Amino acid sequence: MIDVTEKTLKGYTFIDLFAGIGGFRLALESLGAKCVYSNEWDKHAQDVYSMNFGDIPEGDITKVNERTIPDHDILCAGFPCQAFSISGKQRGFEDSRGTLFFDVARIIKEKQPKVVFMENVKNFASHDDGRTLQVVKAIMEELGYTFYQKVLNATDYGVPQKRERIYMVCFRTDLALNGFNFPKGIILTKHVEDILLQDEKMVKDLYVDRTDTYYNSEIDTKYSDKSIRLGIINKGGQGERIYSIKGIAITLSAYGGGVFSKTGGYLINGRPRKLHPRECARIMGYPDSYSIAKSKNQAYKQFGNSVVIDVLQYIAIEIGKVFEKKER
Repeated sequence: MIDVTEKTLKGYTFIDLFAGIGGFRLALESLGAKCVYSNEWDKHAQDVYSMNFGDIPEGDITKVNERTIPDHDILCAGFPCQAFSISGKQRGFEDSRGTLFFDVARIIKEKQPKVVFMENVKNFASHDDGRTLQVVKAIMEELGYTFYQKVLNATDYGVPQKRERIYMVCFRTDLALNGFNFPKGIILTKHVEDILLQDEKMVKDLYVDRTDTYYNSEIDTKYSDKSIRLGIINKGGQGERIYSIKGIAITLSAYGGGVFSKTGGYLINGRPRKLHPRECARIMGYPDSYSIAKSKNQAYKQFGNSVVIDVLQYIAIEIGKVFEKKER
């Protein structure tokens, strides 16, 4: 999480849909915006959200009456990736029925926020041969918004994790909010070693000592803005690879198997181990003051599903600049 001095979104309100554990909320609140509504169906994520923000998100978005949602300036949504059944009919808004994006769209149609800010997995851009993204774009334009989208990698924004995600920013056309640009990258100065916990008691159970551990001939002395594989356990499948802490982390995942499942393995103090949930939190931009789930399995899943706060902050700063231009 970057230290923001200028509150470029002060005075603006937002809602937090598919809120997860509150990544969007942390990012926008850091810039001065106020959250007026949140929605998340997963009970475990609701509990963590409540622990940190003091309110429990409303459940199942498909059952929410859009008219009951408070008015807001910015709608945030990290909605799940789903295919659309188009069948060549190109019916725009109607094509999204049966998907969770339809629920985002009906809220936008009713509440008409100034900005819609969405995030999804990188593959969303090519999902269903690109038709999914095209339908989302067409629907946003049909609802009266200009549509910007770009795939950004967290590594390009100071975060030592390869995490490519598509970000979509839409401005209500009638407000003439022009001149938006996605943020320029910054030089990476942190690596995995910079996010590690120093208390060995907290991580002692995460080390993996097995006889079927094999190292390659990579000399672990150079820093890199990429992940550096040093070895494997077993056959080296997903979740069985060992990386250097002088490189960046592989993409955190909510699912997957192997001894280093969800985080990857890293050679630390001469022994391989997976990352601790607090280290996962750090590599997603969550501050140490953030309370995480007591269950490690839930914590790993939640951070694997979450958003990188730093990237959201940089994009939100650019949204704030567009507002500033309009107010001049």
